[in-house]
Amino acid sequence: MKLKRTKNKVVAGVCGGIAEYLGWSAPTTRLLYLILVIFTVGSPILVYLILWVLMPEE
Repeated sequence: MKLKRTKNKVVAGVCGGIAEYLGWSAPTTRLLYLILVIFTVGSPILVYLILWVLMPEE
């Protein structure tokens, strides 16, 4: 399975694509991402933007 953005999206489909790749639910992945954003400074947002650009769409 290849990592790609999904149509199951809230913003860009990055968390949905990661959830499909890992076999997790999309809401759980989004919640974990939100926790990372709250408790770390800057890097999760930068990683999300980079993945948005680099990950192909479904």
